Amino acid sequence: MSSKKKIGLIDVDGHNFPNIPLMKISAYHKARGDDVSWYQPLFSGHMDRVYMSKVFSFTPDYEYYIDTDEVIKGGSGYCISLKDGKEEFDKTKDIPLPPEIEHIYPDYGLYGITDTAYGFLTRGCPRGCDFCHVAAKEGKCSVKVADLSEFWHGQKNIMLCDPNILACRDWKELLQQLIDSKARININQGLDIRLMTEEKAEMIGKLRVESVHFAWDKYQDKETILPKFRQFKEITGWGARKTSVYVLTNFDTTFEQDLERIYTLRDLGYDPYVMIYDKEHTKGNDPVRLLQRYVNNRRIFRTISRFEDYDPKKG
Repeated sequence: MSSKKKIGLIDVDGHNFPNIPLMKISAYHKARGDDVSWYQPLFSGHMDRVYMSKVFSFTPDYEYYIDTDEVIKGGSGYCISLKDGKEEFDKTKDIPLPPEIEHIYPDYGLYGITDTAYGFLTRGCPRGCDFCHVAAKEGKCSVKVADLSEFWHGQKNIMLCDPNILACRDWKELLQQLIDSKARININQGLDIRLMTEEKAEMIGKLRVESVHFAWDKYQDKETILPKFRQFKEITGWGARKTSVYVLTNFDTTFEQDLERIYTLRDLGYDPYVMIYDKEHTKGNDPVRLLQRYVNNRRIFRTISRFEDYDPKKG
């Protein structure tokens, strides 16, 4: 009797961004000789096991019947829920991949990917911000979890998903791996400007990047981070289009503080980008929504110097 199994995969969020755990699960089972495919209710037939992965808590769960002996669910979307406008982490629902799957080279062919590598070099973040679940899920210490070679084999592009690589004690070694790759790097979770030093800025300046982004979430960090922003610009010489900063709004700041951060960043030569925390209760005519439209439309933001002069009816 054959031991070959039929394995089904469900990307609950959809296929707009490749699901890294599913690519690793696929690689693991294919290496064992199993038959791996996307699960389709009308065509897949009976499966021995189906893996479901969900990254976002707001994504509705898979609602169709699954013909299988076993279903395994995992991902942040299952262990993190939204309650009273805040995310809550349930450790009992957090199912980590076993080491033999976590450290396998991903099956990029699952999504038809040929020129980009996706992965994490570090996990965890020491910040523990109330609006972020990383510290609760991955720990309040940034630690190295892989070398670049674990998920990159010469692709032209690298999508790095680390939450806070600059907080890791191995940051220098890991940045050097990225520099040596000569690949185009996208650090999609951003860099912590509060941890910036001259040496780090010089190494980041050697990366092949279209842009990097930081965040100014807490207004009270003003005195700490403004010198860091100035230093980074002086060292790299990068213009506004290459340096953007996420500005968190309607979390614990006033509208006046939001405006101050936006104007200050523009004066420093950075491109601010407004992020709304409580999207559910922020309607289209809310001042924060209008601010987001004004700032995030680069043509408008560069043409109209003050938000007070912005007329949304005129676009």
